[in-house]
Amino acid sequence: MGAYILRRLLLMIPTIVGIMAISFAVIQFAPGGPVEQVIADLTGQGDSTGGRISGGGDMLAAGPGSSADISSQYRGAQGLDPAFIAKLEKQFGFDKPPLQRFGEMMWNYARFDFGESFFRNISVIDLIAEKLPVSISLGVWILLISYIISIPLGIKKAISDGSRFDVWTSGIIIVAYAVPGFLFGILLIVLFAGGSFLDWFPLRGLTSDNFAQLSLGGKILDYFWHLALPLLALSLSAFATTTLLTKNSFIDEIGKQYVTTARAKGLTDRQVLYRHVFRNAMLIIIAGFPGAFITAFFSGSLLIETIFSLDGLGRLGFQSVVNRDYPVVFATLFIFSLMGLVIGLVSDLVYTWVDPRIDFEKRDVG
Repeated sequence: MGAYILRRLLLMIPTIVGIMAISFAVIQFAPGGPVEQVIADLTGQGDSTGGRISGGGDMLAAGPGSSADISSQYRGAQGLDPAFIAKLEKQFGFDKPPLQRFGEMMWNYARFDFGESFFRNISVIDLIAEKLPVSISLGVWILLISYIISIPLGIKKAISDGSRFDVWTSGIIIVAYAVPGFLFGILLIVLFAGGSFLDWFPLRGLTSDNFAQLSLGGKILDYFWHLALPLLALSLSAFATTTLLTKNSFIDEIGKQYVTTARAKGLTDRQVLYRHVFRNAMLIIIAGFPGAFITAFFSGSLLIETIFSLDGLGRLGFQSVVNRDYPVVFATLFIFSLMGLVIGLVSDLVYTWVDPRIDFEKRDVG
């Protein structure tokens, strides 16, 4: 197993480099880079990104004929001093060839040096740490809730397959899966957050303004009071998917020959279920854990964060792409990709813990 883990760790290097290289290449052809963003901001041709260049104001009044090829490369830069454009390029690192920029970026990332945001005057790692509590709160609790509820419910549905309980719960689950989370979130706001009916839950932030003055119990209640509606809106699809996956996995295992043999030996249904079926049926659930974790933790909350005014990684990533804040875009991509690969390896190790018969090292050799 040690050799297998080492191979997986070594394979992460070319995988990460490949992901970053493809993304970097795509970005080179994307219009409206950070230079254009600042030019549009300074000339009033676009939305403000918050970026400012010291001394830029007195460079705007370029004399006739001072605009050269360097300024004509950027939309909206006609009439600006070429020295000012060159200064922007140097600030954002575009005065170097693409391959050199990519190599320097990967060398810095290998040392976990992610630089600073183009437009926010803060290091990328501090910016991510600032937004992380919201994403942790949403992702971790959604995952726990969906697994704690869905796995027992899926097992119960598999045992009572075809019963009235199974039919009614299946109908509810299918409806829950079909309703988009953001649409259900809007409905919750209308009903319970002061939209048109009740005003029971807050609509902004992760905690109240007086959070620091609350007791420990008050802080816990306040925290979950703010999270109640976002978690409910986000957990629908994850809850439905995990429940149906669990049910189908257990039904498939219950129908196999070894279950009939175990029953013929005098084992009770409960003994058969938890001594034999559970271990095999849970393998597919464990296989889906990394994808469920990444989706819930990083990419599934943009619309929910927007609707409930939560400032997390989802909104940070979206705003960074819109504003062409490349250090934030590439740093988050690198961190999330690395975490996804590590979680995939952890998933394989859990496989071997659940079922010791699985040996990835022998499988690779064969």
